[in-house]
Amino acid sequence: MTQNIAKALIPSIQCNELGLDLNVSNRRPLVYAENELAPFVLTQSRKHLNRDVKYYPFDQNLYRDVLNPELCQEQIKYIRSNSTILQARFLDAGLRIPQGILLGNQIHLGNFYQCLNIIENVKEMNIQGKYCSLKVSLGEIGSLQKTNDKHFYSEPYHVNIDTVVEVTRLMKNVNYTRMRTLSSNLKLPYSPDYEVNSRMGPDNPLSDIEFTLAICIPAPCTTPEVINTIVGNVTDIGINYKEDFCRLPNDKLWAPVDYVAVAIFSAIGFLTILSTCYDIYYSKVLVKDKRKVNSLYICCSVYTNTKRLLTFNNVPNSLDCIDGIRSLAMIWVILGHTFYAIPIHENPLEVFEWAISPKAIWMTAGHMTVDTFFLLSGLLLMYRLFPILAAMVLFEASLFNYVSDGPLWTGPAYNVLRCRQYWWSTLLHIQNFVNPLNLCVGVSWYLSLDIQLHILSPIILYWVLSPKKTAAWAALTSGLIASLIAATLYIFINEFQSGIISPNRPEDSDDYFIYYYINLLTRAPPFFVGMIFGYIIYSWKGKKLTSTMVIAMMFWLCCLSVFGIILYMLYINMQLEWDNQTADSFINSFVRPLWGLGLGWIIFACVKGYGGPINWFLSLSVWKLPGRLSYAMYIIHFSIMVAYYNSKLAPAYFTVSSVMFNFFGFFSLTFILAFLATVMIDAPFGILVKTLLGPGVKPEKTVDIKDQDKEIISMPTDIKTIPTNPTIVADAEKSLSPR
Repeated sequence: MTQNIAKALIPSIQCNELGLDLNVSNRRPLVYAENELAPFVLTQSRKHLNRDVKYYPFDQNLYRDVLNPELCQEQIKYIRSNSTILQARFLDAGLRIPQGILLGNQIHLGNFYQCLNIIENVKEMNIQGKYCSLKVSLGEIGSLQKTNDKHFYSEPYHVNIDTVVEVTRLMKNVNYTRMRTLSSNLKLPYSPDYEVNSRMGPDNPLSDIEFTLAICIPAPCTTPEVINTIVGNVTDIGINYKEDFCRLPNDKLWAPVDYVAVAIFSAIGFLTILSTCYDIYYSKVLVKDKRKVNSLYICCSVYTNTKRLLTFNNVPNSLDCIDGIRSLAMIWVILGHTFYAIPIHENPLEVFEWAISPKAIWMTAGHMTVDTFFLLSGLLLMYRLFPILAAMVLFEASLFNYVSDGPLWTGPAYNVLRCRQYWWSTLLHIQNFVNPLNLCVGVSWYLSLDIQLHILSPIILYWVLSPKKTAAWAALTSGLIASLIAATLYIFINEFQSGIISPNRPEDSDDYFIYYYINLLTRAPPFFVGMIFGYIIYSWKGKKLTSTMVIAMMFWLCCLSVFGIILYMLYINMQLEWDNQTADSFINSFVRPLWGLGLGWIIFACVKGYGGPINWFLSLSVWKLPGRLSYAMYIIHFSIMVAYYNSKLAPAYFTVSSVMFNFFGFFSLTFILAFLATVMIDAPFGILVKTLLGPGVKPEKTVDIKDQDKEIISMPTDIKTIPTNPTIVADAEKSLSPR
C-alpha cells in the first residue's frame, strides 16, 4: 500500500468557560500519497480563535466568582427541605426527556428565562437560578444485547432492539449532516460529536447517542455538585455527562468595540437626520436649486438618496435581463438559507428524509446560486461594496450580541468572537486563506473569492483590451481551459464529496467546505465563463444575429437540458446508497462551469432578442430595486436568520410551509434593512469619497446616477473613462454616488 506522507490537521481547542465548543479537531485529515504534491490549498491557515478574555462576549469572571461549594450545599439543603415551590421552579425549568426521540430529536432546552428569573432572598442568602446545558450519553446503561429471538423486547417498555439500532444509525447520519455539513459556516452550540468513547461498544446502540439537556441549578453550584448531592454518582450506572456551558443574568460583557460601534452608528444616525433636515429645508422651504448646494451637506440625506435609488431610466445597450437574474438569485439564496440556518428540529429524521427526496431539490441545489454571481461578476467586471460590509462586520463584532438571547445564543456569541478576532481578514478579503473555519459574516466568503478573481483578471484583460480579437479570444479561452484543467486535477486528487449534503460521508464535510467550496481554484471557472460571454456580448453589440429561430430553440433545449442534468446529479448524489467517487469528481469539476454556460446563453439570448417570455419576465421593472439592493441583502440576510433561529427556546416541528412563512418574513425584513443600509451608509460614502477626491481627479465622461441600475458592457475606449472611485460594489450592486 502507498505510504501516507502528508496530513493536514486542525488544532483542537476547548472554550468551556465561554460556553462555546470550539473543538475542530475531530475531522478526517486530508491524506496525500507518496510522491504526490499537496495542493496549494494546504497553505490555508488553520488558525483558531484567541482565548484572550478581551474577545469573549460573555463574562467569564462572573461565572467563576459566583462559585462557592459551601454556599451551594447550604442553598441545596434549604431548597430541598424548606421550599417546595422554589424546588418546583428549579425542576420545572430544567431536566426533561426530549420530545420526539424516535424522530431523531436529542435536545431539550428546558426553560431558559424561567430559570434565570429565579431570584429569592431567604435566610441571608440570595438564591439565583443558573441555566446550564449538559451533554449526556447513556454509556453502557441497560447493556442491551441482541438475542436469537427475532422479537426480543426489553421490559417494561417493549423496545425492539432492531428498531433501536436502525434509529440510532439514522440519527447519527442526521446529526452529522445537519449540524456539521449544513451549518459548516456557522458553528452552532448543539452539534453532537460522535467520537464515541472506546468502552461504549456496538453491543449497546444507545451508547452512540448523546443528548443535550438543560438543568437549572443555584448560581453558586456546579452541575456535578448538584447531581452528586441529589442523585448520587450517576456514572456508576453508566450515565455519562459533561457540562457544556452555563448562563447567568447580565453575563454579556461590554467590550471596547461595543462602545466604538455605538459611537459610529450614533454618528451615522445623527448625520443622517441633520443632512435630511437641511436637504428638505433647503429644497422645500427655501425652494432653492440643490445643484448649488455643497454636496457634502446633503450626502447623508435620506430624501435625496432615496430619490436616486428609486429613479430608473432606460440606457442604450443595457442588459435588462440581469436585474431579473440577480434578483431571483438573491431570492434563492435567502430561501435556501432559511432552511439551512435552522439549528434544531423536533423531527430531524423527517427533515433528513425530506432533504434527500426529489421534493427538496429546489432547496438543496440552492448552493449553485453562488456560481450565478460568479458568472455575473466575470461578465460585468464589477467591484465590491466596502461600506456595507464594514458596517456589518462592526455590528456583528459588537451590538449583535445584544439583539436577543436564549439557550442557543452561544452560536451567535461565537460569531461575535470570530468577528472580534478576524475582522481584518474579512475586510481584506483573505479569510478563505487565513481563517476558513472561523468566518466573520458567514456569507462573506464569496466576496473574498470574487475580489481575488478580480485581482487576477488583469492577466486576461491585458490581452482582451488589445485591438486584436485573436489575442483576446486566445487569452479568454486559455484562461478558461487552464482554470478547468487545474481545478479538475485538484478535485480528482483530493476526492471530495460532491455536495453540501452527503449522508455517506459526513466526516468529510469540513474538508469539502474549506478545500473545495470556498477555494479560489475550484470556483474560478464560472468567472472565466462570464468573462467570455461578456466579450461575446460586446463583440455583437449593435449587430443582428443571422441564425434562425430553429437554431435558437436548439440552444434553448441544450440549455434547459444542462440545467436538468445538473439538478438530477445534485439529487442522486445525496442518496444513502450513493458511492461513486469518480462521478463525484466529475460533478465537482464540471457542474459549476456548465451552470455558468447555461446562464450565459440565457443572457446572450435575451440581449439578442431570442429570449421571448423569459426575457420579458427577467426585464420587468419590478426587479430593478431588488437588483440594486441585492448586495446589501446578501450581506445582511443571514445574520437576521441567525438571530431569529437562535432565539428559539425549544425545538420546533419542521414543515415546509412553516419555513416558507419564515422566508417571507426574512425577505421583507432583509429588504427593508438593505434599503436603509444603502441609503444611509453606501450612498453617503460614495458621495463623500467622490467629493474628497474630486478636485484632484480629471473630469471623466460617466453615466448619470439615475442610469446606474443598468449594466453596460464597456471595452477599451469605455473602460478608460471609468472614474477612480474607491467605493467598491458587487456584481449584485452598483455605486449610488453621483458622478
